[in-house]
Amino acid sequence: MEVDRVDGRTPYQLRPLACSRNLLNRAHGSARWSQGDTIVLAAVYGPKVGTKKNENPEKASIEVVWKPKTGQIGKAEREYEMILRRTLLSICHLTINPNTTTSVILQVVNDDGALLPCAVNAACAALVDAGIPLKHLAVSICCGVSEAGSLVLDPTKAEEQKLQAFSYLVFPNSAQSVLSEESKQAEGEPMEHGIITSVTRGAMSVDDYLNCLQGGRSACSKLSEFLRRNFQSKAPVDS
Repeated sequence: MEVDRVDGRTPYQLRPLACSRNLLNRAHGSARWSQGDTIVLAAVYGPKVGTKKNENPEKASIEVVWKPKTGQIGKAEREYEMILRRTLLSICHLTINPNTTTSVILQVVNDDGALLPCAVNAACAALVDAGIPLKHLAVSICCGVSEAGSLVLDPTKAEEQKLQAFSYLVFPNSAQSVLSEESKQAEGEPMEHGIITSVTRGAMSVDDYLNCLQGGRSACSKLSEFLRRNFQSKAPVDS
């Protein structure tokens, strides 16, 4: 059973994508990423010499600061900072610039659903714009399950509130650069089946979650192609 969406999209259809880079003069890198009416501006500063207390000085450190559209930062925003930091640490080459800290500032311009995936995509684009060494890129998508059990990709905020459950998923952009040649299969499974980050809200069955993974991988291949076109062009790219 398919879900009728207010904006007329099919269940597997993404909202229009847009990405502009090099927008902020004082930042070392910046990107504005939008998925429909959800918009996040990311700025990268660094790498700067020195790390915080309890950080390994033999590796680079990533600092993430989340700035909501309005009001004070709360528990949800702190969780977003933690998830983003762990995700970015996993894709950055931490041994190239040891004993340095790179700050990633995320400013929410507008939230109309799938906010965390939009922020992940904005942060990755800004890191590339800043020239930060990366092992590979990451692309993120939100996959939800309706009360009828149908899969919905890239939901709006109104759709998120009606879903039984949804997952924020982050996938590697290219399996070829994730692992060394001898490690590209883990327990017999190809690396393209890998996942970097998964955050679930609500309760879903194992089958529903596996369907979300399958739908998310398919959607992220489109996001990866959009990223490639954007990075190859100096002008802003829209989907």
